[in-house]
Amino acid sequence: MYGWRSTALAVVLPLVFGVSVCDAQETPKAGPVFSDTGPNAETYGEQLGYPVHWPLTKPENMVGDYSHFDQLPGIKTSIIAAAEKPSPLLRAPDEITASYPVDNNTFVPSMATLPDYLARNPATGLLIAHDQTILYEHYQYGRTDHDRFLSQSMAKTITAMLIGIAISEGAIHSVDDTAETYVPELKGTEIGSTPIRALLHMASGIAFTENYSGRDDNAKLVHLLLGKTKISTVEAVSQFNQRVAPPDTHWHYKALDPEVLGLVLTRATHMTMSEYLQTRIWQPMGAEASATWVVDNSGQEQAFASFSATLRDYARFGLLLAHDGLWNGHQIIPRQWILDATQPVEQGSFRAIEGTYGYGYLTWLFPGPDRMFWMDGLSGQRIIVDPTTHLVLVQTAVQPDSPFLAQAELFNLWNAVLKQFSTN
Repeated sequence: MYGWRSTALAVVLPLVFGVSVCDAQETPKAGPVFSDTGPNAETYGEQLGYPVHWPLTKPENMVGDYSHFDQLPGIKTSIIAAAEKPSPLLRAPDEITASYPVDNNTFVPSMATLPDYLARNPATGLLIAHDQTILYEHYQYGRTDHDRFLSQSMAKTITAMLIGIAISEGAIHSVDDTAETYVPELKGTEIGSTPIRALLHMASGIAFTENYSGRDDNAKLVHLLLGKTKISTVEAVSQFNQRVAPPDTHWHYKALDPEVLGLVLTRATHMTMSEYLQTRIWQPMGAEASATWVVDNSGQEQAFASFSATLRDYARFGLLLAHDGLWNGHQIIPRQWILDATQPVEQGSFRAIEGTYGYGYLTWLFPGPDRMFWMDGLSGQRIIVDPTTHLVLVQTAVQPDSPFLAQAELFNLWNAVLKQFSTN
């Protein structure tokens, strides 16, 4: 079992684009592992070749759609180009192992392993990394390390980090500026008078329902942005104009707030979100593959979702956050911004969600005094980050309902791996 003081970590193999730089006869045991099947594979379209078809929520389409979202009819995307020279990730010579408790519905917790987790959960990809060393990388349902996996709401955290860079560069002056400062067409609207800080906290105070029923305000916003009737992004977000709470006093999860931040970013930087991401994060961190981001009818990126990247590039982004924005000697994201974005939330704060989890700048926070956080996306997309140990876990998945128990099992697995790197 891998431990914090394991000498095995001292012997690693450089890797870029999935090719190990070593003797052809040697294959690192922590190298990428591919499987053509997975849990309930028939339900997920195995016999149909994992089709890429609408609707996205139909189980037999999910594997294909979540790994080829930018190929769906009617979807328009922008390209975020890879770095000319990708930053190498290393590989441990042996896969990490872990044993964690899981409730088997008999009120008697049993123990499970990483293979057990993959056998029970519809993860399309699972990667665990420490510093710049990959400890575990598995794919299921015929997916590979060349596939770009849909972020869902993990894109929100990317948006938050871009806002921080724009502030450090002076394009945005302060988190206390209102949205209309940079998007003057929003003047006279409630969302326009909302400070950037409140939008980052998901606490604009604007009425907006998001329950994924297909009939909520989230569905309405997506229809306004991508529907046949073409209107601008400003016109779309202005449709939601009822204030129900003062800014930064009430947390309520909604796509509206990051979407407005996307407008603020593009107007302040005079660049598209994709251009800004490519030049400020994606290429500086040495991404090995291009990424895509869905754009609406007016060419604006969908700032709250619909970003797609490879598993290892998601890991690079997670590792960048784990190092507080420092990567290969370069401070890519301001350290203080990441600290502000991921500070633990005190019990009783309006951003302490149901007394269990917290919420920073478009980023989920674990409870407790230690700073640990994760990026979260519908249907099981997760990037979990521990800045203390520089440990990162990336999961892409096709869980239809994202039940709490599936998340609880992933967190149990995470805690078991984390203990191996704890100095306590």
